[in-house]
Amino acid sequence: MSNYFEFSESEKRYLESINEDFDRNLSPYATKNSDAIRRIESRRYDIIRPAYSYDTDSIIHNPLYNRYADKTQVFSFYRNDDLTRRALHVQFVSKVAKTIGRALRLNQELIEAMALGHDMGHTPFGHKGEEYLSECYGEGTLKRKGVRRYFNHNVHSARIFRHILKTNLTLQTLSGIISHNGEKVCKEYAPSKLDNFGDFDILLENCYTDNDYHKTLRPNTLEGCVVRVSDMIAYAGKDRQDLYKTGLVPADSFKKDRLIGTKNRDIISNMVINIIKNSIDSPSLNMDEEVFNDLRDLISENYRIIYGDDRLNAPYEEGVKPLMKGLYARLTDDLLNENKQSPVYRHYLNDYIMGSSYKDEQGNITGDVDDIVCDFIASMTDDYFVDICKELHIDDEAIKKLKYHEYFEK
Repeated sequence: MSNYFEFSESEKRYLESINEDFDRNLSPYATKNSDAIRRIESRRYDIIRPAYSYDTDSIIHNPLYNRYADKTQVFSFYRNDDLTRRALHVQFVSKVAKTIGRALRLNQELIEAMALGHDMGHTPFGHKGEEYLSECYGEGTLKRKGVRRYFNHNVHSARIFRHILKTNLTLQTLSGIISHNGEKVCKEYAPSKLDNFGDFDILLENCYTDNDYHKTLRPNTLEGCVVRVSDMIAYAGKDRQDLYKTGLVPADSFKKDRLIGTKNRDIISNMVINIIKNSIDSPSLNMDEEVFNDLRDLISENYRIIYGDDRLNAPYEEGVKPLMKGLYARLTDDLLNENKQSPVYRHYLNDYIMGSSYKDEQGNITGDVDDIVCDFIASMTDDYFVDICKELHIDDEAIKKLKYHEYFEK
């Protein structure tokens, strides 16, 4: 009888040689598949799905990956299919990073895993939602534990894979995810020395007790450094492109001439080329001083003109912020009062995947109240957040202030 689903010994030897050739052809500064550090080594089909390819599968097949499609990148209240959502952003990051990684002979499978997983911890309504949830979480933990804890999306991305979903990702992928924040532009990106899960768990906890600690982290691989800088490259010009589609500001609000270009396509290609030129056979990522200064100035200009625009931020302050506070308080009360009809039970804790990490062997809830509520809200898409607030009548007046720009509005 034929065995359709197992490899013969000769087929195994062939596949093993492919994996060996893959590692052998990498740069001496690249992360080899054989370097992977994982908690549990038993994996299915590792001969055709090496370490970081396995990580990518774990990321894209988890229940939160679908939700990227309805999570804000920058612009929340627009019925416009041309505006970027998280799902598209992580793909942009992956493509930019893999282009750089290919030229430098780095491990593209590791790059893809980190890029596709790096924003999994983002809240509904983007960075504003993140800011408001951190305020609620901090007030809740201070009240119930006596110590303020902080929420940051990159840290939460690592928590999702490390603790909530227990996906057994490699240390290298987790390090790239938690260290991806691209808000600060650097001229040089060099890996850290992180080499064990014990130290990773310590720095993960430090991120919750010190709000600025996560800003000091660096990925422990050169591939992680590539993803970090590619995150900036991917949003620097695209956020401007999206802004023009909203009609909030004209294109001439920004500088007309730049060394790295003013159009998204030019910014991406010029940055990619300059980084490759300066990083061939190097243990770090580098760019020319003039290019670094221009990218830093472009990012600063984005913060001033886009992210700091009062017209853009008003709907968040007037609508999302009071709803976030009201929803956090309501779900907290539901947990403390064991209201099993609450969505926090029905849509989260009772889910056999999402809820398992908060229960003991008998199925009793053992998780911390503020952690559960924070995790649940962070998992929501924009639409679900609005609908749960409507369903629970959290703040009907605040909901009325969420005005969407429709496709055919005049």
